Amino acid sequence: MTTLSPESPGASPPGATVLTDHGALLSFLRQVFTGRGVPPGRAAEAARALCHGDLTGMDSHGVANLARLYLPLLDEGRADPRAEPRILADLGAAVLLDADRSLGLWAAPEAMDLAVRRAESHGVGLVSVRGATHLGCAGHPALRAAERGLVGVVASNCGGQRIARPPGGAVTMLGTNPLAVAAPAGAHPPFLLDMSTTAAPTGRVRQAAREGRSLPEGLLCDDSGSPVTDPAEFDAGRAHLRWLGGEVGRFKGFGLGLMVEVLSAVVSGSGRGPHADALAGDGGPGGRDDDIGFLLLAIAPDALRAGARADAEDLFGAVAACPPLDRDRPVRYPGWHEHHRMRERSARGVPLAADLYAELVEVAAREGVPAPPVSGEVR
Repeated sequence: MTTLSPESPGASPPGATVLTDHGALLSFLRQVFTGRGVPPGRAAEAARALCHGDLTGMDSHGVANLARLYLPLLDEGRADPRAEPRILADLGAAVLLDADRSLGLWAAPEAMDLAVRRAESHGVGLVSVRGATHLGCAGHPALRAAERGLVGVVASNCGGQRIARPPGGAVTMLGTNPLAVAAPAGAHPPFLLDMSTTAAPTGRVRQAAREGRSLPEGLLCDDSGSPVTDPAEFDAGRAHLRWLGGEVGRFKGFGLGLMVEVLSAVVSGSGRGPHADALAGDGGPGGRDDDIGFLLLAIAPDALRAGARADAEDLFGAVAACPPLDRDRPVRYPGWHEHHRMRERSARGVPLAADLYAELVEVAAREGVPAPPVSGEVR
């Protein structure tokens, strides 16, 4: 085995993985964000949101996006490090916020916290956000509600970015438009569904391209609808994202994408994918993911009736107790594996691809902060 250090990022074999201490990784990210002008508390929140992807196994939405997405947003002025969201309308249970180009990594969790406080008073809390930037994993703010005993729902459009075509359409009109729902499950791991409405998020496609891996059929297609498995064809403009549901059920994914557009953009007044501007597109990806809209909803079932928490525990317990077809593969539900993966990686170390770790070392050198040390061996 070879040990990788911040001083020798090139010492690892191709495809190797290193372990970094979770706390050290959070500290590194926090220092990078504070160095770009983000206030310390919000920088810490952004670090937790970004690391959520690596803790749960959604690597395409984790620290791989630090240098590829979030630092460029700040460098280009598309995200304001010191932005202060403003309340535009307040009806008690429902609030409209202007995020004022704040970093979505902290703005979405803060908005969910506000939704939770309103739900604790009214039984339901809805915070609609416009003027936001990319929020990372939608499941992270949704899970914050579940951790407080509430049901959390998060929907986010992609502002004016357009990377997916309507079924039968010749130009792109929507983004991946993620949707997440989280709920407490009593003694069981929380339920957490975090999904894009396209068959795959762009991060997964680009991660596969960076790693030189093929994609399974059903995620990308060409202009004729034939499957494409080379992920590099997507950024080359020769492949397009499919919708959830496959060829037969594509209107389900497309319909969900439009639903997210309504919930996050029409309600808040943010930028929209389906817009007259999109009609002039050349068929390929276009627009920018600026002026993103969020919907953050917190529901307090116990405010409506007693026994909701016990019923949730029974519900998810029954699912987990379903007899499996294969005894070595017990029945589980969304959130189960993520919960256990988060606990394991928080305690034993966060796995990062060696080339990604080398990239973080370079960021550390540029920003003048310590790189997170390797806590485990290259595997």
